[in-house]
Amino acid sequence: QVQIVESGGGLVQPGGSLRLSCAVSGSGFRISAMGWYRQVPGKQRELVARTTSGGITNYADSVKGRFTISGDNGENTVHLQMNNLKPEDTAVYYCNVVYYSGTYPGDDWGQGTQVTVSS
Repeated sequence: QVQIVESGGGLVQPGGSLRLSCAVSGSGFRISAMGWYRQVPGKQRELVARTTSGGITNYADSVKGRFTISGDNGENTVHLQMNNLKPEDTAVYYCNVVYYSGTYPGDDWGQGTQVTVSS
């Protein structure tokens, strides 16, 4: 079992920046991927950015060039630097962790953090 704590959401004006952080704690697990997803009411949760333990990253087309995901495997943390934010980035952002506990796979979510982009 892992514990996931997210931080960094808030209200920002269009064009502004925010940095989201996700910290994973627990014991007896090995992380294979961490990522950020977002969801607005009435829509499906969608991938924003994801990074794997092998160093592969991928981004939603809508955030390429504006958002950067970075991970610290040693600290079991992942950050999402969001620049040039737009009103359409408003959503609840969720951290996702894919891991192995022994040979058993796990896939857990954080509680979500609200990001609101508005003037």
